[in-house]
This record gives sequence, C-alpha cells and structure tokens, in this order.
Amino acid sequence: MSLKSLQLNLLNLRPWLTVVAVIWLLGSLGLGWLVNSLLIIFGLLFLAPVLAFFGFRWWLQRNLVNDQCPVCAYQFSGLNNTPLQCPNCGEQLLVQQGHFRRFTPEGTIDVTAVEVPAQSIED
Repeated sequence: MSLKSLQLNLLNLRPWLTVVAVIWLLGSLGLGWLVNSLLIIFGLLFLAPVLAFFGFRWWLQRNLVNDQCPVCAYQFSGLNNTPLQCPNCGEQLLVQQGHFRRFTPEGTIDVTAVEVPAQSIED
C-alpha cells in the first residue's frame, strides 16, 4: 500500500473521525447529557412523521364514509358527523352513523314517497 493511497483513505475517514472525536470530547467533559438530548431530538424528528402518518390513516378509516346520496343515488365520500352537499344534485346532507341523511331543519316533516302500482288500486 502506497503513501498516496493511505492519505486518500484518511481523507475519506476524516469527517467521521472528527464526529467521533467531538462526541468523545463532550462525553469526557461531562456533557454526555447534551449528546443524549441531541440523539433524542433526532430520534423524535424521524419518529414523529411515521406516527403522524399512521395516526392519520387510523382517523381516516374511522371517519371517512362512502355512501350514496338518498335523493339521486350518486356515490361519493364525506366525513362522519359533518354537513355536506351532494356534488350531483346539490341536496344538503348530514353524515350520521355511516350513512348520508337529508338535512331538514327542525319542524320539517320529511316524507318518503312510495309508488303504488295501478293494479292494486283497482283490486
């Protein structure tokens, strides 16, 4: 091994040796708490986005409702316990218990029409 190749290898290791020397110096001076706190901060910086991603997915699975509009049968999604408007017919809807319900103000009677065949009237 020549002297030039040894110098090149040392140049590649120089930043890592500097980091190790600084950590060793801080540890020997009684500043190990500083190193530990920096490691904890970096750990939290990497762990927090992962926890946020899985937490958001869990919340979305519990609160996202995919159902049909009761007026026009258009299939779309909404958040649980929130008022929204059907993008197809414009009907005001409320999401309750995993289904879309028509939003009616208090005191309004909501009637469901039933089609009666003509033959049953004649009988």
